[in-house]
Amino acid sequence: MVSEADARSLVRRQRELASLYATVKSLTALGELDQVLQSIVHHAHELIGTDFTYLSLVGPDGRLSARASEGTVSPSFLAAGIPVNVGLGGRVLVSRSPHWVRNYAASTLIEHDPNFDRLVVTEELVALLGVPLVIRGEAVGALFAADRSERSFQADEIALLNAFADHAAVALDNARLYEASRTALQELQVAYRKTERAQAIHEALTGVVLGGGTPDDVARLLAGQLGGSVTLLDRTGESALAEAVADARRSGRCTVSAGAGGTTRSVAAIQAGDSYLGALVWSRKAVDGNDLPDAMDLRTLERATHILGLLILKERAVAEAGERLSGELLTELMVGGPGIGTAQRARTRARDIDVDRLDLVLVVDSPTLSSTDLSRHLHHIARDHGGLAGEHLGQATMILPGGHDDEQTAESVHNGLRRTLGGPVTVVGERAVGQDWSRAFSVASRCGAVMRAIGHTDLGATTRRYALYALLFDPERTGELDRFLTDVIGPLVEYDRRRGSDLVDTLGAYYLHHTNVAATARALHVHVNTLLKRLDRAGTVLGTGWRHQNNLELQLGLRLHQLRASTNAPS
Repeated sequence: MVSEADARSLVRRQRELASLYATVKSLTALGELDQVLQSIVHHAHELIGTDFTYLSLVGPDGRLSARASEGTVSPSFLAAGIPVNVGLGGRVLVSRSPHWVRNYAASTLIEHDPNFDRLVVTEELVALLGVPLVIRGEAVGALFAADRSERSFQADEIALLNAFADHAAVALDNARLYEASRTALQELQVAYRKTERAQAIHEALTGVVLGGGTPDDVARLLAGQLGGSVTLLDRTGESALAEAVADARRSGRCTVSAGAGGTTRSVAAIQAGDSYLGALVWSRKAVDGNDLPDAMDLRTLERATHILGLLILKERAVAEAGERLSGELLTELMVGGPGIGTAQRARTRARDIDVDRLDLVLVVDSPTLSSTDLSRHLHHIARDHGGLAGEHLGQATMILPGGHDDEQTAESVHNGLRRTLGGPVTVVGERAVGQDWSRAFSVASRCGAVMRAIGHTDLGATTRRYALYALLFDPERTGELDRFLTDVIGPLVEYDRRRGSDLVDTLGAYYLHHTNVAATARALHVHVNTLLKRLDRAGTVLGTGWRHQNNLELQLGLRLHQLRASTNAPS
């Protein structure tokens, strides 16, 4: 069953990809430049969803002028021009990177042009985002999206508009090639074949994306169309290509280098705004003695990175939305239980989760990873097992359907995380009775603190394995622990409180070192005579025969007192 949010997300994704597909067809049709630019602005306007969108180019007079717009109200807007070194457009052109402001008129970070500011008032322009149009390393214009109210622009909006700006730059480049090729029929035919090939590749790429393809599908299609092999690198990359990837990220273009065996490697970075998402590596052998790839093929590879960027962003957004919903549901169960409401049951059912089987709460901790990072790993496990994961009270938590062996489940989760993280991790499980997930979480969390206090920092287990320490981590038995400690070491604690002494810690160290006076004195950094006086004082409080009687209860009381203090368990 698809939720309403998922359905809206799917419709939006299909609309964005369909608009991208339509724009690519407009570009590769090699029509009139103004028509192509207007088509780009129209599709960008529909996709980004701002109040108005416009595209400006640097003219022969060195001024930046609007060439196409959608949603503007003033006829004079397209006739206006501003110097290339002022306004938001000036910042975009100089930096060749996206820039935006929440409120253009109020911004003190840009140099204002009085003529354009008057148009800002006429158009009621407030928030403005601009991305550069770059051809062969030169900024020739900018694509803008504007709103008539104050707002911030998100990374996915910037990435989408950047993709359209790249298409606009391709349109300009293609138009120049088209005009130049009219002087020679042979050059025209070559350019036409290249463009047809690029169009076929882009249509095929768009078809893969619209058909629900993955980034790996896009890489395989590129390899089939361009020849050679195409590898998709994730953000961690490959050390042997780190320098080439860094060059591609800095330049925004393909980096071409010679590889082993006469192979040429072309590297293009996949980026969305300031975020680096990975890289495409195209490897091919020399063709007809030419070891340099065709420029159009390189631009095809670069444009493919924008399509991949959109796809990766969408996949990430879907994954993050799923993780967020899983975490929200987990929190609702923890806070709202025992039991579950009708609305919560419907939401879990929409995610194909049987809430009536969710009865094993697992709390995870690692000395090297934050609870947020741990939760991301737990989401994958929860999704595969029909459970929920997220952060609860600052701890990475997961609720899974219970099986026949909770101990085995905890160990299995631990082993999987241990392999993935490559470091120590603790997994503590407690079965929720009567859908009281909150109590199970509390018990498991406090048991985990006890485990770490006694030195168990890398294992998966249920609280049953630590039943001996249940007085410490079971909140329902806090009263029993208080009574036991009061009966056994209460006089010592009261003596320390009144006199400011440390007899409790002294006896704890004494038993920890197996009643060896010399070793205990070294551990406490005191003279042996000082230690003996403290022990005599303890005898005054506990009775002179305390060292000769069966003192198992005293040792246990001291140890429980120490563990409760180190785990911050409530007294």
